[in-house]
Amino acid sequence: MIRGLLRIAIVAILLWVVSTAALIGALRWVDPLTSAFMLEHRLAERAPVRYQWRPLTQIAPAAALAVIASEDQQFPMHHGFDVTSIQKAIDAHDEGRRLRGASTISQQTAKNLFLWPGRSFLRKGLEAWLTLCLETLLPKRRIMEIYLNVIELGDGIYGVEAAANRYFHKPASKLTPPEAALLAAVLPNPLRLHVLSPSRYVHERQDFILGQMRSLGGVAYLKRIGINPAR
Repeated sequence: MIRGLLRIAIVAILLWVVSTAALIGALRWVDPLTSAFMLEHRLAERAPVRYQWRPLTQIAPAAALAVIASEDQQFPMHHGFDVTSIQKAIDAHDEGRRLRGASTISQQTAKNLFLWPGRSFLRKGLEAWLTLCLETLLPKRRIMEIYLNVIELGDGIYGVEAAANRYFHKPASKLTPPEAALLAAVLPNPLRLHVLSPSRYVHERQDFILGQMRSLGGVAYLKRIGINPAR
């Protein structure tokens, strides 16, 4: 009986591993029609979702640079997990400071596409596996393209194209560096931080992100790391 259940469990796990790897592998060529976060919003809020997919060539390079400067400056170098940031977060927590996030762009992409909000060991474990698949099966340029299209940037607003239209009345291809930095500034909590009525904290983050974008070398930095939007 126990052996039979164990065999079933092993087969189920193997099927899940193969199916998720196949699904993520397909994202190399297939653009996602939706995400887990979008579905959760539709079901929980019973409200429409703003979402318009745009290829990276139709998104201003400043948008990619802004999220790298804001969220994950090690994105070109790591393999899905920023070990240094994780260790700093753990050290800060051990010293009694609030536990801060250390999620990479790849981890956030995995979470937004396939998982749910909140924190739990189960979700983090699933996120780790999905992140590993993303980094193994997709190039960095494609991960960035998906990320910029599925990130939540306001209540029911997903992706930089929908955000650019909603907040600035223009397509994502026309975003300026200050506008891209403002969008990136609300990413820690897009439901509490607002683009249309930015708080002092959001403005300070925007200025910090703009400074980091300049320090990285501007949009020329994207070419050096192989994710030039214009390819």
